Amino acid sequence: MTIAPAPQPRDLDAEQIRDIERFEIAIDQYLKGEIDEDVFRVMRLNNGIYGQRQGGTNQMVRIKLPAGTITPEQFDLMGRLATEFSRGWGHITTRQNIQFHFVELTRIPALLRELAAVGLTSREACGDTVRNVMACHLAGACPYEKIDVTPWAEAVFRHFVRNPLGQRLPRKFKVNFSGCSTDCGQAMFNDVGVVAVSRTNDDGSIEQGFRVYIAGGLGATPHPALALEEFTTREQLLPTIEAVLRVFDQTGNRDNKLRARLKWVVDQLGIDEVRRRVIKIRHTLPASSTWPGGIPPEVVAAGDAPAGKTGEATAVGQGVAVTLLSNDPYTRWEQTSVIRGAGNGSVSAVAYAALGDITASQFSSLAAIQRELGSDVRLSNRQNVVFRGLREDQLRTLFDRLESIGMARPGAEMARDVVACPGADTCNIAVTQSRGLAKAIGEQLEEEGLAEVGGVRINISGCTNSCGQHHAADIGFFGAERRANGRAIPGYQMLLGGFVGDEQIHFGQKALRLPAKNAPLAAARVIRRFAEERKAGEPFQEWLGRAGGAGKVAEGLRDLDQIPTPDEAPDFYVDFDETNPFAVNVSESECAT
Repeated sequence: MTIAPAPQPRDLDAEQIRDIERFEIAIDQYLKGEIDEDVFRVMRLNNGIYGQRQGGTNQMVRIKLPAGTITPEQFDLMGRLATEFSRGWGHITTRQNIQFHFVELTRIPALLRELAAVGLTSREACGDTVRNVMACHLAGACPYEKIDVTPWAEAVFRHFVRNPLGQRLPRKFKVNFSGCSTDCGQAMFNDVGVVAVSRTNDDGSIEQGFRVYIAGGLGATPHPALALEEFTTREQLLPTIEAVLRVFDQTGNRDNKLRARLKWVVDQLGIDEVRRRVIKIRHTLPASSTWPGGIPPEVVAAGDAPAGKTGEATAVGQGVAVTLLSNDPYTRWEQTSVIRGAGNGSVSAVAYAALGDITASQFSSLAAIQRELGSDVRLSNRQNVVFRGLREDQLRTLFDRLESIGMARPGAEMARDVVACPGADTCNIAVTQSRGLAKAIGEQLEEEGLAEVGGVRINISGCTNSCGQHHAADIGFFGAERRANGRAIPGYQMLLGGFVGDEQIHFGQKALRLPAKNAPLAAARVIRRFAEERKAGEPFQEWLGRAGGAGKVAEGLRDLDQIPTPDEAPDFYVDFDETNPFAVNVSESECAT
């Protein structure tokens, strides 16, 4: 059995160093008042730097990890960055990035140079650019995949980073890959979602290729991605993605940021017209003298053959029924966190990172574990760490090492694996403390013995922007202000029944609005009812349909939409992780919609 090698460092040094030097000069000019705020903001965002609600020179630095790939050397660096530049921890995002908060603006060039030394960049991780290119965390190790999409994600990343076409788009542009229709990568709510498929040709041969979906998006107005065409060949994929980007660049709304995403272009022109324009541009690109043509070199070099399948494979994807049948800690972890069935006989295993947070010491330990086991590692869109290419006899060692650093709890596909955006802790546009609610829900589920109910996903966003992907979760929440007794209180809209998979997406339906302090009870009640009423192996969405839908289930929660007076319950008027009375404090968006 061959253990999958770690990805090689990216040779981006020359241009990257010039980027850093230019940004360093710009920071100095900005602090001297020689560059206007609006001009500097564009430069800052294009270098992957967001401002924080704390103001001043506090910044968030977002690091791109295409396909979620990471090496031991890069893990080691994350540990140093957490200690030397941030507050001792980093955060895995829902888009497979790692970001650090509370970084001093003047120190960012030094941080960026550290990234360049290990083949990483923050370039275009923010702003109106082509964002981090995502791929399913099992790509290359999944028993169900049609193609290993890892090198394709790498190729798309390399093609568009610093590409003049992607520097000043109407709005951000997100690309996502899934190796099969299970869609663990969540292609169905991205501007371009690529799903590996196969077709039978007239001569009976089987051809591997892709189905490209476009114009998906979440935010305040979610939009499902729509199929561009039934089948896109491997040779056509890169020009297809660029053609979509060119249409967006030409037709996107630059006057109204709230209607600037690709989904609004389709809304205005219609999918048929957008499809016509994309195919027309795609036809002309390969004729250009500058177009590289053919299969991207990253794919040629690495290969994209699927892992293949052997024996009984572990089910994957949203809605997978997971049941714990043992009290032994190792067995419980193995039952929830190990994926088997890859054709080469290797296995994968999930390390649970609560809320996507990893401390400096955990980063260093993960590097040591990766070296010891010789494994490939990916970050997942559920903010966990996935070890791949493992032998069966390495699982116990992995568990023991993870247990020693607090990352071996049964988390994968368990109710306790709550996903949340950074929320009002650091985000300028968040209304509520989404991370605080996530922790409170976790505590409520643990207290009621519901944290290990399998096959249910909870996602939380601090506003309608859906960075926490609340629309696509079984149980979703987004933050909103409530008013009661002449006072503002933190509140949430609860949604039920979101699902993404099988090349389809169902957005969660509104159930009811709740004061923030009652949201944990509401989540617990729904999960308890699901656990008690579900049929064997029944997904949440199917149970919800049998229960009468979101509105019907909400009827059993109406008592939780009662807001006591400040004298009766003063804590209702204070958000999670806060001490002062709740007040909405938002500023201009740098990332919305």
